Amino acid sequence: MSEAVAPETTETVAGGGDPAVPRHVAIIMDGNGRWAKKKGLPRVAGHREGAEAVRRTLKAAVEAGVECLTLYAFSSENWRRSEEEVTDLKGLMRFYLERELEELAREGVRLRFIGEPSAFGPDLWERLQLAAARTAGNDTLTLNVALNYGSQQELARAAQILAQEVAEGLITPDEITVERLGGVLQTAELPPLDLLIRTSGEVRLSNFLLWQAAYAELVFLDLLWPDFDAQAFKGALGTFAKRQRRFGGR
Repeated sequence: MSEAVAPETTETVAGGGDPAVPRHVAIIMDGNGRWAKKKGLPRVAGHREGAEAVRRTLKAAVEAGVECLTLYAFSSENWRRSEEEVTDLKGLMRFYLERELEELAREGVRLRFIGEPSAFGPDLWERLQLAAARTAGNDTLTLNVALNYGSQQELARAAQILAQEVAEGLITPDEITVERLGGVLQTAELPPLDLLIRTSGEVRLSNFLLWQAAYAELVFLDLLWPDFDAQAFKGALGTFAKRQRRFGGR
């Protein structure tokens, strides 16, 4: 398993004598299709195995004490895939939502969504909203799922919100700060992003959390997503714990 890493800095992360644990981890879950192709299976089989990898990762995140796990489940560009594959993905969302919801509730996991999930249609969107409401009071871990999400679109929408506030005289252009813009992003209520993992050997962000990843540690793994497990997750956390972060300082 190899990785491409960001340059190390010179100031260690606070964490006492224990390895530092990131509060917020995000994952680009890449490689379902390639996993299926290698095994001579239809792409939907890769997505099913990818959903099992989500279960393993969520459990590992809870055990590690991670506060928030953000998963890139469906990008705004994924609509370019075949109609059959998109239909299969929507069906899997329904299936796993129904199967896992009560367990998520029991485990204290809060489910929330970013992006524009309403594009999946009223039936699935209603189910997603009900699941979020069902788990809203949980505080063990926040599972933040990016559905029909694109970071550039999120930033454009944030700019529109602030432009409207300027037009209405609520703020002046000079009052548009980094903090104010961050405050109108869909991740505003979440902890800052500490660690971003991408599987499958690709080394790019693919329009995912571009603003939020400004000072995140990046780990790129050759492992295909369906093969991702607790050991791989712990390995990524171990890499994070060894990193030295200075956030632009000395």
